[in-house]
Amino acid sequence: MDTHRKRILTGDRPTGPMHLGHYVGTLANRLRLQDSYECFFIVADLHTLTTRPDKDAIAQIGDNVREMVLDYLAIGIDPERSAIFLQSAVPETYELNLIFEMLVSVPRLERVPSLKEMAQAARLTAMPFGLLGYPVLQAADILLPRATLVPVGKDNEAHVEVTREIARRFNTLYGEVFPIPELLLGEIPTLVGTDGRAKMSKSLDNAIFLSDDAGAVEARVRGMYTDPQRVRADIPGKVEGNPVFAYHDAFNPDRDEVEDLKDRYRRGKVGDVEVKSSLARALNGFLDPIRRRRMEYARQPQRVEAILRSGTERARHEAASTMDAVRHAMGLYRVPGL
Repeated sequence: MDTHRKRILTGDRPTGPMHLGHYVGTLANRLRLQDSYECFFIVADLHTLTTRPDKDAIAQIGDNVREMVLDYLAIGIDPERSAIFLQSAVPETYELNLIFEMLVSVPRLERVPSLKEMAQAARLTAMPFGLLGYPVLQAADILLPRATLVPVGKDNEAHVEVTREIARRFNTLYGEVFPIPELLLGEIPTLVGTDGRAKMSKSLDNAIFLSDDAGAVEARVRGMYTDPQRVRADIPGKVEGNPVFAYHDAFNPDRDEVEDLKDRYRRGKVGDVEVKSSLARALNGFLDPIRRRRMEYARQPQRVEAILRSGTERARHEAASTMDAVRHAMGLYRVPGL
């Protein structure tokens, strides 16, 4: 590996298939930067336990991990350049997480807004200790490979700030071990769901998945929320805040077509059927090469497993090196001979 390049750490919880919101929020940045950064992409299975610790949910993790790795490979992540690894298979994660827990207060973590939202979404009646410590575990993920850049979605912005604070505190107390990582948001930090009411989410059934076939995409687009005041095609409609046009802006490469549709929509000269048909065509054009790559990798399950194993070995090597530096800087006692 090229040790002179700066490093990226980012990833996702394996809770289900990835969707277009994931793509614009962070995946597009990963693709764009994998040539210029040394990239570590984490399949964060331990993080799923913070909201889904029941045995049935845990039993699904293995399948979800394999599907997530397929999604990564399908969008164009190159395993020769980037390490795709499993969080729970890096033992140093648990050790650094515990050390970092000593460097942050409960009131500080309680100010992270997304944690309450996650608890509410999971219908939890009380905040579990593990969920409160979600940003601390995330800090361990980011700092074990000593990442300098973290491409994430908008909902993780506050988490990365906790990582920066923990890194500064560690360095102040024990010496310079960790870089202070920078945050990178996607060009479209949040993509509204097809229902127009909330961000895209599997649990809200308002998502278009990277693995959806053409028919599923067309059905989702046909049912998309548009301008509720526009009951006929000859009534001028609103483009701003209209999910259909938000998706056109994000995924339709034909800018002339998009501007023409917007102009005619505002003047009441085009119907929702044409606007949505054009969007479905653009989305399927975007997803077609992703589907082809996914199918190719899906036919080679042993190759996919080998990619995950190799990436995890790379991550473990870096984690072991970091923990040696951490223990040395802290002056932790070591049993002679061990």
